[in-house]
Amino acid sequence: MPTQVPERRLDPLLLVIVGPTASGKTTLSLAIAERFDGEIVNCDSVAMYREFEIGTAKPAAAERRRAPHHLLDFVAPTEYITAGQYARQARQVIKEIDSRGHLPIVVGGTGLYLRALLEGLFPGPQRSDKLRQRLREHHASRGSNHLHRLLHHLDRAAAEKIHANDTPKLIRAIEVCLASRRKLTELWQQQGRDPLRGFRILRIGLDPDRNALYERINQRAQDMFEHGLIQETEPLLQTYGDAARPLASLGYRQAVEFLHGDFSREQALRAAQQAHRNYAKRQMTWFRREPEVTWLNGFGGDPQIQRVATDLVKASLRPDQQ
Repeated sequence: MPTQVPERRLDPLLLVIVGPTASGKTTLSLAIAERFDGEIVNCDSVAMYREFEIGTAKPAAAERRRAPHHLLDFVAPTEYITAGQYARQARQVIKEIDSRGHLPIVVGGTGLYLRALLEGLFPGPQRSDKLRQRLREHHASRGSNHLHRLLHHLDRAAAEKIHANDTPKLIRAIEVCLASRRKLTELWQQQGRDPLRGFRILRIGLDPDRNALYERINQRAQDMFEHGLIQETEPLLQTYGDAARPLASLGYRQAVEFLHGDFSREQALRAAQQAHRNYAKRQMTWFRREPEVTWLNGFGGDPQIQRVATDLVKASLRPDQQ
């Protein structure tokens, strides 16, 4: 009798939703989670912190009741979670979601953390807080162009890949070069990454009209100020001071400047709106470089966008999961 070849079982699906701030990623993720029995995994680095609510645009309590959410509110205000630490925790959560027969949905706009989760990070030297602080002081006194010139001196190829305004990546690249006494690009080539295995990844990106996005960003920042961002920030600043990393993030930073008397309330609002618009530009530049993203030209709350995204997910699921 002929030997029967067993049918190859497809790996489970992992859905990733990316896009700039205020593009409706949360709304879209909830619609898909409700349709396909999904669980949502946060990939926004500021939303991971406890006690920070208004300025993070975390899903509201009512939204969290619509689907299970993971990796929100699990980092203390004075702690720091690296991209590698996040990736390890997120991978474990994703496996647990799959073990329950549910669809894991990764949602967020922090590109480095998402890349660490999906592609892994090369095992560079341990971070040095002392060195990083010195580099931050250099940046504060001499600007990011000085850091970029320093990296160019240490590793020209790496400097050509990292934008002069991308301060966190510049600091990490310089740190790696100084700590390892080698070029970062050499380490990239010689030390492989550890990509996520065991899942088929569907990446969906939201790319709404730029002017409409900026209007929404401006309104969101205004809503934050009107609904208590400054009142939330003041006790956090009094309790933690500079030790609370999220106070340097968008919105909170401008609220702190208002509380210090550097800005009027209107100036703080305008600065927050501009900072969020600039952040959205950087996010789109980052995500445009991500592989195999299916881009949808609209907001996540648009019914047509939701229908297209739902069809993409349905076509990607195994027959037993639909």
